[in-house]
Amino acid sequence: MRNTFLCCLLASSGLLATAQQQTTSPLWEYTELTDTKPIDPIAWENMKTPTRLSWGSTDVRYSKTNVPKIKETKTWKGSGWKGERINAQAILWSAAPLNKVSVSVSDLKGPGKNSIPASSIKTNLVKYVMTDELNKDGKGACGHRPDKAQWDSSLVADVLDIIKIQDVTARTTQPIWMNIRIPETATPGTYTGELTVSSEGQEPMSLKIVLNVLNRTLPAPKDWSFHLDLWQNPYAVARYYNVPLWSKEHFDAMRPTMQTLADAGQKIITTTLLHAPWGGQTEDTFGSMVTRIKKIDGSWAFDYAIFDKWVEFMMSLGIDQQINCYSLIPWKLSFQYYDQATHTLKYVDAKPGETAYNDYWYDFLVSFAKHLKEKGWWEITTIGMDERALKDMQAAIAIIKKADPEYKVSLAGNYHPEIEKDLYDYCLGFGHNFPEEVKARREKEGKISTYYTCCAEPYPNTFTFSPTAEATWIGWHAAAGNYDGYLRWAYNSWTIDPLRDSRFRTWAAGDCYLVYPNGRSSIRMERLIEGIQDYEKIRILREEFEKNGAKGKLTKLNNIVNQFQADGLINQTAAEMVNKGRAVLNSL
Repeated sequence: MRNTFLCCLLASSGLLATAQQQTTSPLWEYTELTDTKPIDPIAWENMKTPTRLSWGSTDVRYSKTNVPKIKETKTWKGSGWKGERINAQAILWSAAPLNKVSVSVSDLKGPGKNSIPASSIKTNLVKYVMTDELNKDGKGACGHRPDKAQWDSSLVADVLDIIKIQDVTARTTQPIWMNIRIPETATPGTYTGELTVSSEGQEPMSLKIVLNVLNRTLPAPKDWSFHLDLWQNPYAVARYYNVPLWSKEHFDAMRPTMQTLADAGQKIITTTLLHAPWGGQTEDTFGSMVTRIKKIDGSWAFDYAIFDKWVEFMMSLGIDQQINCYSLIPWKLSFQYYDQATHTLKYVDAKPGETAYNDYWYDFLVSFAKHLKEKGWWEITTIGMDERALKDMQAAIAIIKKADPEYKVSLAGNYHPEIEKDLYDYCLGFGHNFPEEVKARREKEGKISTYYTCCAEPYPNTFTFSPTAEATWIGWHAAAGNYDGYLRWAYNSWTIDPLRDSRFRTWAAGDCYLVYPNGRSSIRMERLIEGIQDYEKIRILREEFEKNGAKGKLTKLNNIVNQFQADGLINQTAAEMVNKGRAVLNSL
């Protein structure tokens, strides 16, 4: 009987991993899937030298199996602020096989005896993942996709691999991603160095790096004002690594992935208050981080041990500004609890506003408020909902405020003027805007106003087939729309085989995650961070120009930023817009 009790209790609290994956999920070396797209063998045969190396563009996902269409250049030139992360992409392609390919960079020598150490420069060999496409009408990417054969699929460059020495097969293009983290203490001026590619039995090949460090400083990510909200999925990590939920092994496995998120300036910890708040929209169903027990006498007991453990872990990484708790209105209005009288899991099926719904939530909300205050988390916690109907939101807000009028509430969804004042953190879908006076009042009240993209937007987006500059465009749009930041529903809700195949049975490829297992970032994630940095630079310059009365510079900046509106991508590509914007930004 006790074993039955424990199993039910663990399932109720989300302590048991669901559908543990086989232990063959790759963590280190792995083989990509085969691309079925046409190959031009003549271009490989016509190469004058069997192996070539050139700088490319971060705006391009180069084909793995074809000779890149590229104007070869041996010198990369870039500019950045002190404290900024700068990306570049080199392209290696070879008609002959290359063994044990590795990449190294030199120190960057600057003015006087100053230098940027090679330790501030990170390089990754880029690997390829299978992707698909938008819906056939080109208007979005939502909907079930059970038959992969119905969708045009191909390999695309996206994974920033952590394996530093790899073989390159014949007639293969191998991109190399370079990220320079300019020290905040760097002396302004021009710095030069080299990126070198070596392989067994071959002469090393080098490219020149020229970096202009500008006399401006970008704050550290933890100090960025951009309100980044990428939803984390700890359950996906437990499944992929085949470790028990909330064990030491689980937290150890999550650390590299969540540290990447902290380094991007993430502000919010995603937590769950009930089982399956979003149904089965991900490979791994979210469990409850709170154990809920109905005792024999009919009263409720709540255990917050897992909730506390998860929050404290994320805070230890530096993600500590807000806790969003989902959700009082799940996709399926069925609420799980452990019944002590029968030693079974039971469910309450009720709609917001109904007596059974209020009875289920009221005691919990009172208890949860008390717990949050004891932990010192009350001021930074919200009860979160997403894309819920107005009448349901009104009913949920009513019971929340009845439990404690000072509760903060968040919503990602449509604009509802009827409840806007009740929402501390309000995130609108792309293309929707706050009335100007409402946004100004919310800002004055210290409330958060952001926007999100999802499968509904064909562009801008962060699918694995999306043009890479669209991820950067997202930050510029936040600045143009006077948003406080950006939300996306899935940071690491990994598919079954995320390193090789980003396609999913629902939504377009890449919609479920931005990073890969074992601390691997992606081109999409790095380009998104670029846009967040640009947002911070725009904010800093606006404040400076307004303070100093530099109206000409402020007008020049605002004129370029204001182009990044919802209809801005109709006549221009994201790359064209971002590159023009960057040129202006770095000239000020």
